[in-house]
Amino acid sequence: MVRIVGIAGSLRPNSYSQQALEIAAQRVAALGAEVEILDLRTLNLPFCNGGDNYPDYPDVDRLRQAFNAADGLILATPEYHGSVSGVLKNALDLMSFDQFSGKVAGLISVLGGQSNSNALNDLRVILRWVHGWVIPEQIAIGQVWKAFGEDGKLLDEKLSQRFDAFAQSLVENTKKLRSVA
Repeated sequence: MVRIVGIAGSLRPNSYSQQALEIAAQRVAALGAEVEILDLRTLNLPFCNGGDNYPDYPDVDRLRQAFNAADGLILATPEYHGSVSGVLKNALDLMSFDQFSGKVAGLISVLGGQSNSNALNDLRVILRWVHGWVIPEQIAIGQVWKAFGEDGKLLDEKLSQRFDAFAQSLVENTKKLRSVA
C-alpha cells in the first residue's frame, strides 16, 4: 500500500483548496492508498528563516515526519497574484530534500478567475528543485466558486473525471517509483 500525504495552502475557513484536496484524497483512498491530510490552518508553523531547527515549533517536525513517511504527495494551492500561496510556499520551505526527493506529487490549483497553470508551473519548479516527481495530470479549477455544491461535491462531471484520472495517475506512478527505489 502506498502512503500519500496532502496539504492545502489556504487559511480560509471554507477553503476551496481544502475542498479540492479532500476530493482528491477520497479518490486516492478509493484506489487503496493510505491518505493523511495535514491542515495548515491547524498547524503552528513559523516563517521559514532558512534554518534546520525550529525547537519552539513542534509542528515543523510533525510536518517533516509526515512527508518523510509518505510515498507520494498532493499539494493544493489557491493562485494568488499569479503564483503559489505564501502559506504553501512557507510550508514547503520549512522542509527540504529529505521530505521530497524521490516522491511522486500531484498538483491542484484553484482560481477565482479563468483557469491557468501559473501556480502549477511554479510548484513543478519547486518540486523539481528538491528532486520530486510530478505527475502530468494536474487540476486547475478556474472560477472555483462555481465548482462545488453546498454539500462540497463537484458539480461538473468532466472535472470529476479529471480528479479520477489524477488519482489513478498518482497512485500508479507512486507504486512504480516505489518499486524501483
